[in-house]
Amino acid sequence: MAASLSLAFNTRHWRHIATLMTLLLGALIAAPSHAGDELSSAAQVLSGSASEAESSANTETHGGIETTPSPRKDRDIQARIAGIFSEIEGLDAVNISVVQGVVTLSGETANEKKAQQAISLASRLTDVVTVNDAINRTLDVQDNVSTVFQELTAQAKGLIKALPLLLVGIVLFALVTWFGVWLSRRQRLWQRLTPNPFVAELVSQTIRVIFVIFGLILALSLMGAETILGTLLGGAGVIGLAVGFAVKDTIENYIASLMLSIRQPFRARDQVVINGQEGIVVRLTSRATILMTLDGNQLRIPNADVFKGTILNYTSNPERRFTFELGVDADDDPLAAIKVGLDAVHQLPFVLEEPRAIGIITQVGDSNIVLEFQVWVDQSNTDFSRARSIAIRETKHALEAAGFSLPEPIYRLRFNASLEQALERFQGQSPEHLGSDAHVATADTTPETRGARQSDDAHPARARAKRILQDPSAEALFDARPDDKLMEKVEQEIARSDEETDLLNKRSPRE
Repeated sequence: MAASLSLAFNTRHWRHIATLMTLLLGALIAAPSHAGDELSSAAQVLSGSASEAESSANTETHGGIETTPSPRKDRDIQARIAGIFSEIEGLDAVNISVVQGVVTLSGETANEKKAQQAISLASRLTDVVTVNDAINRTLDVQDNVSTVFQELTAQAKGLIKALPLLLVGIVLFALVTWFGVWLSRRQRLWQRLTPNPFVAELVSQTIRVIFVIFGLILALSLMGAETILGTLLGGAGVIGLAVGFAVKDTIENYIASLMLSIRQPFRARDQVVINGQEGIVVRLTSRATILMTLDGNQLRIPNADVFKGTILNYTSNPERRFTFELGVDADDDPLAAIKVGLDAVHQLPFVLEEPRAIGIITQVGDSNIVLEFQVWVDQSNTDFSRARSIAIRETKHALEAAGFSLPEPIYRLRFNASLEQALERFQGQSPEHLGSDAHVATADTTPETRGARQSDDAHPARARAKRILQDPSAEALFDARPDDKLMEKVEQEIARSDEETDLLNKRSPRE
């Protein structure tokens, strides 16, 4: 019996152990599937959170409206706006109501400025959908005047507090500006650094402007008003651009003055021709080149025209050539006439021996040969126009004295046979001397008769000319020296004191 009890116990015991093992194996087999379900659930939760976050971000980025507003948020928005308005003067009478994120502002404000301030503050809250403006602008005189008065009072108090600092800034600006002006007036220093007077003046003015700007920057920085400086510089840039377009010609003229003062294409007292205008240089200013014309008048040419124009300088090379033409008869030898004319020219005291004067044949006409004489003079001590006039006279007289006839109009007449016979009988000539179709010249058109007539007419003319030229006052007609009166006027104009600085400098290199 005991053995049977023991066997039953053991059987029951092993049955319980088998059941436990079966449960454990089932748990082990089921665990991975449950874990996968839990992981899947967690992933879904995380994905939902990420989607929510992305939706929220998109809502904030694109200004979207929530689909499920809460009354609690409306109360928070209303409380927050009321708290802000309570701290700002003039907004305490504004009423706030919030429904579904829509803020409605009602009540009263003193003016439009306060109403717009209330609307701007309310719209800045993150959960506000929109703001309805139902504010009444009272435009009350007392409220508006008192507000402006308070603002002015506050600004006046601030200005009074800043007066010591403002005075220090003004004193600092004045000191820096005074030093810049003093330094810019050291003309000897700038002329020593830059021999060109125009460049020296330009450097002086630049130094003055730099110190003025530097003093202004220091004063504004001391008062903490750098923003004003930026505004001033910006405005100055815009104004400078507009002025630059308006005074484009003036700026061009100024730059031309600078270039002319550096290049020095001429000196004072030089006789020049600029764009067809001839005169003697008086001075070069920052705006114009001043000439004394040969008529004794003052001529001002803008420097921009001078810089771009054609300049002919007669004084830079004192040797100058003039030319003139004379004609001799077609029967005369032109080379012999040139020899006679050159001999007469070289007798004149103002004609240069080197380079020597020459004569050339320019053309052969119907009844004359045109000769051109080229003569050199030193125009520094010879008046060009007078020398040419005297040379023409002496050459003409020399040719006439040597028997060369100057050309005169020659006419040849053709007559019919009956008229030729009548003329022959009248002159007592036989018909054998002339052909039927010969050309008969008038009595005063043959070379012999023309020479005789010129000889007869020349003696009274020469006698009259000799009598007139014996007068002592006629000596000035043969004087080829330059006109002293014109040079006196030039010297007076150069010596005249003027506010404009003469930019011509003998020490500067000449172009």
